[in-house]
Amino acid sequence: MNYVIYNGKNVRHLGSKKNADFETMRVMRQVIFLGTFLMPMIFSAVARPNNPSNYLIADSVLFAKRDSEKVISQIDLKDVFKKLFALSTRLIPKLSRGNGVVVHPLVHPVLHEDNDSSVVRNPDRVLFAPFPAVGYTLQTGITAIIAMNLSFYSSKNDGTNLSSVALNPAASLSYPQFLVPLIFNIWSKENRFNFTGDIRYYKYPTYTYGLGGHSSLSDADLVNYSYIRIYQTTLKQIVRSKFYAGIGYNLDYHFDIKDEGAGKDFEAYNGNATKTVSSGLSLNLQYDSRKNINYPEDATYANASYRYNSTLLGSNQNWESLYLEFKKFVKLSKTSHNVLAFWSLNWFTFGGKPPYFDLPSTGWDSYSNSGRGYIQGRLRGPSMLYLETEYRFGITKNGLIGGVVFVNAQSVSEWGSGKFQTVLPGTGFGLRMKINKFSGANLAIDYGFGTQGSRGLFFNICEIF
Repeated sequence: MNYVIYNGKNVRHLGSKKNADFETMRVMRQVIFLGTFLMPMIFSAVARPNNPSNYLIADSVLFAKRDSEKVISQIDLKDVFKKLFALSTRLIPKLSRGNGVVVHPLVHPVLHEDNDSSVVRNPDRVLFAPFPAVGYTLQTGITAIIAMNLSFYSSKNDGTNLSSVALNPAASLSYPQFLVPLIFNIWSKENRFNFTGDIRYYKYPTYTYGLGGHSSLSDADLVNYSYIRIYQTTLKQIVRSKFYAGIGYNLDYHFDIKDEGAGKDFEAYNGNATKTVSSGLSLNLQYDSRKNINYPEDATYANASYRYNSTLLGSNQNWESLYLEFKKFVKLSKTSHNVLAFWSLNWFTFGGKPPYFDLPSTGWDSYSNSGRGYIQGRLRGPSMLYLETEYRFGITKNGLIGGVVFVNAQSVSEWGSGKFQTVLPGTGFGLRMKINKFSGANLAIDYGFGTQGSRGLFFNICEIF
């Protein structure tokens, strides 16, 4: 889930007359100040010698076999803070089988090694990667964020994939805005079943820019609404392969809709509706060879989802959609964890008239990460094509700091003709900081550039895709 400091021409802060460029420069000065203060300390901690006995993972992201050559211990932000502030390891009591008490240090989840020198996964442990912070976005003003990633294995030594749960509540300290997204991807023993879900509650004003690819930032229209999303899918493995098939339920409920501006496309399409409901069943086919969703290497993911929204299930009207997604991850070297990643997203609606906010749109994919360089909802139309490429590379050998460069392109079809007539490109770069060295969860900080002066600073837990 992205949190973005967005800057674009002719877009004002919610409830303020200050220019967005001025607001963004103020925020950037704060970011630069914090970076100037924190980064020397972090690099100082990184430069200190590590004690290999404190870490169980070699120069790898997660549970890879050690090379016979030199082993470089991996560290994460927890290790850095312990060194920076000389935190004493807390002790917790644990009852032994006898009458005594055994005291163990409270450290990272314990992972044991087998005779093969590879790390055995412990299904009794949850790998926790929290990131509480106070940030600033154009849409929400000063915002309190608690981004959390929980990763775990449902089984021990049978190749079961890593399960992941992301909970990222955020509350504006400036306006009556609140966001609670809960997204999970859970694997059963031996990957026989895959349970995915996307549950959200949003209460905030947001900008919409009209329909089709010819809209501009000057078309910004402020719309207020509340939103509940419930997506749940159950997939069954097909003949012990990496292919899965299953069914799902999808609900999009927008209510208390109020147009605060004068958007012509929004008024013409939405009419006077103050609430909309899209409720339907989905048929899903998936291929997934990712072992670790937090940082995939040498893996492929493909998903096809057909959704039928019906008035029998509570929809305002019948309509259909087809969601096609493909991701490819190529590890470029055996001696590093640099990855070249590709992401394709194709989203089509047909067979009826979807509600305005349920049309394909920038930043409204499963993890709200598409279109870095543009504000969420920048493009909207009956269908959408999206492509992104990203190069992920390490900066420090101990895995603490890495970086990315990326380029993307998006296009939406025109309302009425259904034709794709424009393409909006985006590009940018980013920094990665390891939050949990066992689960591979990173703190992602990206700066993206788009057309028409569009640009923004994006925050995320784990990779963008």
